Amino acid sequence: NGEPEPLVYKMAAPSKKAKTEGRRAMVARKTKETDISVDIDLDGTGQAEVETGIGFLDHMIEALTKHAKFNLILKCKGDLHIDDHHTTEDIGLTLGKAFDQALGARKGITRFGHAYCPLDEALSRAVVDISSRPHAVINLGLKRESIGQLSCEMIPHFLESFAQEARITLHVECLYGFNDHHRSESAFKATAVALRHAVVVIPGSTDVPSTKGVLA
Repeated sequence: NGEPEPLVYKMAAPSKKAKTEGRRAMVARKTKETDISVDIDLDGTGQAEVETGIGFLDHMIEALTKHAKFNLILKCKGDLHIDDHHTTEDIGLTLGKAFDQALGARKGITRFGHAYCPLDEALSRAVVDISSRPHAVINLGLKRESIGQLSCEMIPHFLESFAQEARITLHVECLYGFNDHHRSESAFKATAVALRHAVVVIPGSTDVPSTKGVLA
């Protein structure tokens, strides 16, 4: 136990494979538990280069990137000799921070997005509000202890951690399905499509989509 690890974010070194234009951010987070770098472009084509050390988490983040139409380079070295908790949580936090920084002032965006995505027998719904008020309600109804090397309890927690640092309101629910792989993947795909719709810039719009005049 002892004292909590400091939360350290900094700008990461630019990647040669990343674009230098558009809504893009590079963020790094390093503690005694994890060493993470994220390079994200919100106006991408769905390209992903992900190395977390946890195969199923790679798969979910790649699906998120693909269907959100982001470009993402994400690398993590975590204390997987302990378990998957620190790695999964910290990646969610760092990815969320990078998303927040890439989005910038939140001017001219659609703000809201929702999607239903199936994967065979499973169907999930995701609803996003880029509200600057972090909140997440995640109900995936997973039954297995783990999928590959990823604990099922960490799958919703990843989305919660992402929403926290992305400063968004996120509701994700798997409505039905019996295969936990399918339930999880349909949830991530629905989240991706909802995010893709929410970050769209409305042509000609430069205002903040809030009656308060700010989303901060």
